[in-house]
Amino acid sequence: MPHALTQKNSAMHFFHRLTLFVLLLFLPVSHALAELMLYPTRVVFAGNQRAAQLELINNGTESATYRISLVNRRMSETGAFSGIDVPLPGEQFAEDLLRYAPRQVTLAPGAGQAVRIMVRKPANLATGEYRSHMLFAKQPDPKGRTSVESSSDAAADNEIGITLTALVGASIPVIVRHGNTDASVALSHLDLRRPADKAPVLAFVMERSGNQSVYGDLTISFIPHSGSEQVIARANGVAVYTPNPLRRASITLGQLNGSQLTNGALRVTYREQAEDGGALLAEAVLQLP
Repeated sequence: MPHALTQKNSAMHFFHRLTLFVLLLFLPVSHALAELMLYPTRVVFAGNQRAAQLELINNGTESATYRISLVNRRMSETGAFSGIDVPLPGEQFAEDLLRYAPRQVTLAPGAGQAVRIMVRKPANLATGEYRSHMLFAKQPDPKGRTSVESSSDAAADNEIGITLTALVGASIPVIVRHGNTDASVALSHLDLRRPADKAPVLAFVMERSGNQSVYGDLTISFIPHSGSEQVIARANGVAVYTPNPLRRASITLGQLNGSQLTNGALRVTYREQAEDGGALLAEAVLQLP
């Protein structure tokens, strides 16, 4: 490098503002996007239902813009989601069956917006469940500083400053059921793990069968041989999506009131959510010596 250019570079203050967009997908809405409230947190079209409405509210302190799109995701045996390049046998997506509006919204603090979702089924649609996810991706602030010249807090000589701007996204499942669909679920392989210096963990398997997904709330209770039953863990909104035959789960258990996890039993129940009727979907018991 020429000496004159080296001296010039060393005399200049370099500040490269890098904006990194971090998109956090498929976390529970309450965790993934606290400033955006969504209701409901899942949409299911069944029977002759052809339309649904989703409510968005900006719970933050600044105006925000969200781009709305449909994406397809695969659930692993542990409940993690990943993108899909090539569909596997049994994977059926709803994106071609859905129409929605608007595609982008800008919400002032406290403002709301309704998103209308409609289903159009072709005449030859095969019986089964179809699922895609509606993604709400926060967009960058167009008024934000992005140029080197606009930065007044230049870094030291030859230093590269990095500003992280997190663009958070949340998604909800949109499910279309067509024809006769049904599912059942069983809880199996209960295993109480007691790691050293950590809270105990109950591991188990949720086994799904049928041609639709299952969705509900898990509750774990301890039933001592002498004493009253205590709820020691909950996990709400737990799903096993098609075509997965099982989901491996593990839940950290809370503290007991004056008891130990001995001389009793752990009961795991899986129920529909209250708004869906609250029916018992599955139950299993692990005896503890």
